[in-house]
Amino acid sequence: MQVKGENYNVWYDKNNGAVNFDGALRLTGMQDYAPILKLLNEIASTEPPNMVLDLQRLEFLNSSGISMLSKFVIGMRKKKSVQMKILGSTNIPWQGKSLKNLQRLMPGLTLDLQ
Repeated sequence: MQVKGENYNVWYDKNNGAVNFDGALRLTGMQDYAPILKLLNEIASTEPPNMVLDLQRLEFLNSSGISMLSKFVIGMRKKKSVQMKILGSTNIPWQGKSLKNLQRLMPGLTLDLQ
């Protein structure tokens, strides 16, 4: 499972259960983010015990992308059997504040900034 664009790559690694984000996501609106949201929802629908979003190599995410992740996290609150974890990087300025906001949307979410 993979969604690839000119400046980004999002793929699911079944071996470690992580959805990896790489590059810069500067898509223009929710419609453009739909394939990524679909990939996330397809993985979540299998109700894995742990779901990791690895954003450590995602250099940029615009407001539409943050909205897409917020929508996904809000939907995940209903899936009590899935433990969500987001990996981020303290070296990428946008991640500190924005990812903490996702944790406010889902208090059970584990946020690991390295």
